[in-house]
Amino acid sequence: MSELLSNLALGFSVAASVSGLFYCFVGVFLGTVVGVLPGIGIMATMAMLMPITFHIEPTFGLIMLAGIYYGASFGGSTAAILMNLPGTATSAVTGLDGYPMARNGRAGQALFMTAIASFVGTMFGVVLLAGFSVPLSRVALRFGPQEYVALMALGLIAASVIGTGRSTRSLASVALGLALGLIGLDLNSGMARFTFGQTVFYDGLPLVAVAIGLFGLPEIISNAGQRDMPKVHQGKIRLRDMMPTRKDWRRSGMPMVRGSGIGGFFGALPGTGGLVATFVSYAVERRVSKHPEEFGNGAIEGVAAPEAANNAAVQSAFIPTLSLGIPGDPVMAIMLGVMMIHGIVPGPDVIQSRPDLFWGLVVSFVIGNIMLLILNLPLIGMWIRLLKIPYNLLFPVIVSLTCIGIYSVNYQVVDIFVLLAFGFLGVGMKALNFEVAPLLLGFVLGPLIEVYFRRAQAVSAGDLGTFFERPISGTITVITLALLAWAIGSALWKGHAARRARRPQDA
Repeated sequence: MSELLSNLALGFSVAASVSGLFYCFVGVFLGTVVGVLPGIGIMATMAMLMPITFHIEPTFGLIMLAGIYYGASFGGSTAAILMNLPGTATSAVTGLDGYPMARNGRAGQALFMTAIASFVGTMFGVVLLAGFSVPLSRVALRFGPQEYVALMALGLIAASVIGTGRSTRSLASVALGLALGLIGLDLNSGMARFTFGQTVFYDGLPLVAVAIGLFGLPEIISNAGQRDMPKVHQGKIRLRDMMPTRKDWRRSGMPMVRGSGIGGFFGALPGTGGLVATFVSYAVERRVSKHPEEFGNGAIEGVAAPEAANNAAVQSAFIPTLSLGIPGDPVMAIMLGVMMIHGIVPGPDVIQSRPDLFWGLVVSFVIGNIMLLILNLPLIGMWIRLLKIPYNLLFPVIVSLTCIGIYSVNYQVVDIFVLLAFGFLGVGMKALNFEVAPLLLGFVLGPLIEVYFRRAQAVSAGDLGTFFERPISGTITVITLALLAWAIGSALWKGHAARRARRPQDA
């Protein structure tokens, strides 16, 4: 206990410093401003604002990026409640009851409860993060390359087949991401691979351009052609009008607790995260509610539970990312990529070698979410006015700033062309119903898997059985293969069932 308190004190000295508070505030503010724009979403927001953090000291850069993360999450929920235009699937769950509340004249209460539930879920997730990351990292220090390969493979497969509904297409996206990760110099031989003679690709494809191209540009392209402005809440929202009633507090208390527990559990599992947690928490509240008919028509439990679950999942997702170096979702993959760009090798050594970074980041979550409350509750009227800016004025500015940000990372024009190429790839994948997130996971984890796989083969003299001989790696590998077999088998079964269903009609 004394060690935990001393670690938290170290983190507070970093996060509560002038620089820590400044960058945390900037991250929260920018994340909310961009995240509140309809159709942008968390991934696009983080991808577009990520270049700013490369010019900052690593600890404060990650603190700022984390602030962008939960600022964008809150901003997406604001757009979902006021306009029914969620930026992500998680905020879409909040909009199921948040938007009906806004149409019933209770937008203030919905937004206020969103902020409170987000804070409660975050605090629960931070407790899990502080309590379990260090013990998990100590266990992980005993891991060899076999265990790391098995864990990363499990993360990739789980992220592809759990909760997507399109397992085979997601696996294809992972394979493409792994292939793209091969571009660059071979670490052992120094030979160039798939660079087509271009020296600018010796270090591989730029992560920032790939991320923005896959997530940011497709959203901008799909929304830029809209001429009709969506309906925005027209009334003036005052702070006293936003206060929930006693009945609202009574009905929201236990849903926030249950949502936090569900989010904390699913967030720590690779491949699930906030999306599965929000849907599960919403389904649980609808099942246990005494008034299930109100869900979808403005039930405040339908706002409180998913928001608490999503934010608890956001924080607990950092447990495997920071303690094992295994990202469970594409947002964590971006965090991992930023750490590597700063020269920080992700994994259990980070907690031991850079305690100021780890604990400063943990404490910044608390400070950042307090800032989120202070910033957003009085300024909701400003976010509403921001939503009234016409698309044809808004999106050219976003594209221009994005290109400037991409160029400022490496000062290479080719990065702009990589951005455009992956933007078209992202548009095509969305049109063909392919999952984009697994591609980014494969792209980030691919080089790491290659490094650890070669180490495992070196120490075992090329014996693939080494992944099954060690107890931990063997267990994880079996689970991974079982997941893969289940995904392929279920896809084949669905295809067979669909063909059988069409036969009587054809006859």
